[in-house]
Amino acid sequence: MDLKKRFSEEQIIGFLQQAEAGVAIKELCRQHGFSDASFYNWRAKFGGMSVPDAKRLKELEAENAKLKRLLAESILDAEALKAALGRKR
Repeated sequence: MDLKKRFSEEQIIGFLQQAEAGVAIKELCRQHGFSDASFYNWRAKFGGMSVPDAKRLKELEAENAKLKRLLAESILDAEALKAALGRKR
């Protein structure tokens, strides 16, 4: 999902706020060069958020990814220990 991002979270929230202020979605997409589908995906993810909320979401997603990696590593370590102990017997 981490494709090259053309727009920051702050820019995306700005686009969403412009749409809420009455700018036509088609016009907004044309002006800034993104698709309707991107707009609706962003609205589903960032709708109603402020810039600090989006920054916090990004921090939490990064922390969650780190914790998942740590958990996967610890599970692998445990499996390696079980395998090593099982072979010695």
